Amino acid sequence: MASRTSFDKGSPTHIERAPSKENPHGILSGASLVAAITSVCSSGFLLFGYDQGVMSGVVISKIWLAQMGHPSTIMLSTITALYDVGAVFGAIGAAVLGDRLGRKRTLILGCTVLLVGTVLMAACYERIQMMFGRVFTGIGIGFITSVTPVYQSEISSAKQRGWQVCCQLTTMLFGLMLAYWINYGFYFHNSSVQWRFPLAFQAVFAIYCISVASVLPDTPRWLLKYRPETGKGEKVLARLRGKAFDHPRVQRERTEIVEAIEIESREEGGWMDLLRDGGIAANKRFVLALGIQFMQQMSGINIVTYYAPTLFQSSLGMSQHESLLLGALLQVWYIAASFVTWYTIDRVGRRKLFISQALGMCGVLVAEAICVAINNTPAAIAAVVFVFAFEACFTWGWMATVWTYPPEILPLKIRAKGAALAAAADFLGNFVVVEITPPGLQNIGYRLYIVFAVLNIANAIIVWAFYPETAGTTLESVDFLFTSSTEELDGKKPWYSAAQWSVVYRAEEVMGRVEAKRRSLAGIE
Repeated sequence: MASRTSFDKGSPTHIERAPSKENPHGILSGASLVAAITSVCSSGFLLFGYDQGVMSGVVISKIWLAQMGHPSTIMLSTITALYDVGAVFGAIGAAVLGDRLGRKRTLILGCTVLLVGTVLMAACYERIQMMFGRVFTGIGIGFITSVTPVYQSEISSAKQRGWQVCCQLTTMLFGLMLAYWINYGFYFHNSSVQWRFPLAFQAVFAIYCISVASVLPDTPRWLLKYRPETGKGEKVLARLRGKAFDHPRVQRERTEIVEAIEIESREEGGWMDLLRDGGIAANKRFVLALGIQFMQQMSGINIVTYYAPTLFQSSLGMSQHESLLLGALLQVWYIAASFVTWYTIDRVGRRKLFISQALGMCGVLVAEAICVAINNTPAAIAAVVFVFAFEACFTWGWMATVWTYPPEILPLKIRAKGAALAAAADFLGNFVVVEITPPGLQNIGYRLYIVFAVLNIANAIIVWAFYPETAGTTLESVDFLFTSSTEELDGKKPWYSAAQWSVVYRAEEVMGRVEAKRRSLAGIE
């Protein structure tokens, strides 16, 4: 086959045979090499979480506000939200440059740009420099969050991939929690170090990523696709598995990668394919991917993530010290609650979690609005409880599930580009929420919670009507949902299915068959 020529040099019959000992590659191989790369990818997500949380304490620092010339509420929200503008462009940049540079160099580029932004922010003496620092930091995060999931998945064995999205998102929440506690710790310093150190501290993780990634290999998949003539892909794969080059497992995995690359080289699409049906509803699936990530931000989570101390001050009348402490405790709860999703994401399914937790967030926000409107001590205590409940509902239904869904729903032809643009949509929604929250709290108060409660109802309805279940199905099965006719599926359609996209019902039928087969094999039926 002509398309195989570029890989002939690296085919099993041309690989240089190494001694067939179990681990001929030294210390940094096998589990230790996977752990090293995982630590870098996790640090990338930790940076994402840290950057989301660090401004929560900075924007209520009287010393920082004086340094910035006491910005108006609108200017304050703009300074904060420019980070998300940069992240949109960073995610798009990763979609354009990621395959050319490779996973490792794209990550290093993102961390380097983030370092530039960190230095600008930590050393700034006026708001323009701070604004440029926010944009550069956002660009770096856009690159980092787009490439680290790919880097991780392409070096991991198949049995380890399923739970790693939850793992990385929990690491992100650890970064968020760390930022809150550092803000709280430096609140007691009555100088500019109160805000300069928290902003500068993220450089530690960026420098770690750059220094460690520099000595790590790129992924076997990228090397076999873009550098097949070097033979490095086979060597890296053997190192990752801790086996000799001629080990059957290494050879089998290499063959699978090469075959997948050949399929992708025939199926890989351009930018315009995002807008074409292609016989598999590719354009509609692209809209689903964009929509679910944008809707994540319309849940209102970043009212809490970015502005929890501001919320406690403006809505509940707490002091700066009380607001920072409670915000830090809130993030400890956030990360603890996230572990539940490790169990539920595959067992309950994406769709049920989306709908149930959107309705849960709606109810919590209505209760929050009532408590803030009442404005007495018992109501303030209840309002704090409802903020904790809101974060639990979000992480159980709209955290890891949202980052999992786009790669599952997108067809192979547009998966890489579509997933990167879906991440950009997430940051765009983030920008909108972060920009409107301070003036919203100032001008309409508790009514802002009602706005997001209504948006959560809209999210639940949209998911119910248009989003099919993807848990437990192969990617090929997802393609089948968008190409088969309803007559091919058994069962009488329920009355309410007329209000749903037909694909949603097909997915329910397929999931029912899969579950029935699983029970049959387990001897339940």
